[in-house]
Amino acid sequence: MVWSTYKEKVKLLSERMVDAQRPIRILDAIKWPNAVEEQLRKSKFKEMPQLGKDYYETLDLGFDPSAKLEEFADIIKSIKEIMGGTDELAQLMVTNCEEYQDVVRMLKVRGTKEFYEYSKKLYGSPKGYFLDGKTTINDVARSMYDIFSIIGDRVLGETLVEDLGAEAVVSALNKRFDDYFHDNTVRAKISDGIVADSAAGGDVVKIREGAIFAKRDIDILEVHEGWVHVGTTLNGTNQHVAKFLSKGPPRVASTQEGLAVLMEIFNFVSYPRRARTVNDRVLGIDKAEDGANILELIEFYRTEGYTEEDCIANARRVFRGGVVEGGAPFTKDVSYIKGFIENYNFMRAAMRAGKPEYIRFLFVGKVNAMDVPLLYRKYVEGVIDAPKYVPPQIADLDGVAVWMSFSNVFNMIDMSKVQEHFSKIF
Repeated sequence: MVWSTYKEKVKLLSERMVDAQRPIRILDAIKWPNAVEEQLRKSKFKEMPQLGKDYYETLDLGFDPSAKLEEFADIIKSIKEIMGGTDELAQLMVTNCEEYQDVVRMLKVRGTKEFYEYSKKLYGSPKGYFLDGKTTINDVARSMYDIFSIIGDRVLGETLVEDLGAEAVVSALNKRFDDYFHDNTVRAKISDGIVADSAAGGDVVKIREGAIFAKRDIDILEVHEGWVHVGTTLNGTNQHVAKFLSKGPPRVASTQEGLAVLMEIFNFVSYPRRARTVNDRVLGIDKAEDGANILELIEFYRTEGYTEEDCIANARRVFRGGVVEGGAPFTKDVSYIKGFIENYNFMRAAMRAGKPEYIRFLFVGKVNAMDVPLLYRKYVEGVIDAPKYVPPQIADLDGVAVWMSFSNVFNMIDMSKVQEHFSKIF
């Protein structure tokens, strides 16, 4: 056998991982036909749509599940044989492969309650706990619901006028991407094949044809889809060795979506209605877990003041792939709130430990925050490349360092006592 360096082994196995996951497209595998929305409207939201196991079996996965499971099993075997069972980077690569296997298993059982069990394992549940062992994602979501209910949709800043078409948004984004992605071509383009108003993939940000946006949405799309989602993809793709960082299984979703939300906040481009929408998705998943069906969830969103179109879109995100009768939702959207808290606390902990350099490595590719210390060590060893595309607040950590330093002492103050004091004068 020809002798290979450690880097050569990682690169070879990384390329196999990237190739193996390429045909797996979770959202494409659980998409709904337009007829579902038409049926809901026609029945005046009184009749349940027919979206069970039989429907999902008509959607071609684009790969053979059994063969794909065997392919990842073979890659896992190779990683252990070539890199050894005790190597930390090898263990991370095995973990990712095992998650891809669970994704395949989840997609095999679309439209059943077993789909939900895999979804909960991969993405989490609103009832899952944070690292403190006592606060759940749902606790945070309900607390934020109370605050957003008080704030309401009042205009606190510039009035959000939705008068920009997809073409104008694409043009504006491409000018900004030219500046940010200085030596990689990243483009925004119009697409008629996506459900959401926008979606990032590889070096492209897709904007839904016919969608209407406010001026502020361009700022959000630049940061959320461009700086975070496309940026981390390119940082992974540009790795000379660890190419597997360009793609990530569900375990990276909370870090990815949490970073996107954090960067919106750090740039002061988010607004209450948007934040409320993200939060209400968690509440919708929780309701579906507890047995609410799609009609009941649509009604929940209606009572929260969403348009009919948004009610349907929010409910679809919760039930796609799962069981529309309730009890078995798709839980991916817990990633936003879960990741926001986890990433913020990671940054606080990094500052407190005297490791601010770790914060930049949240952007090194498609990673889970828990991977960062290992990846930084491998960077020091010359195996991992530093992230090329990093948001300005993170590239120059002075501001974030001060923010996180002050943040570490906030918990010393009893907020209930503070609120009690100010309620007397508010």
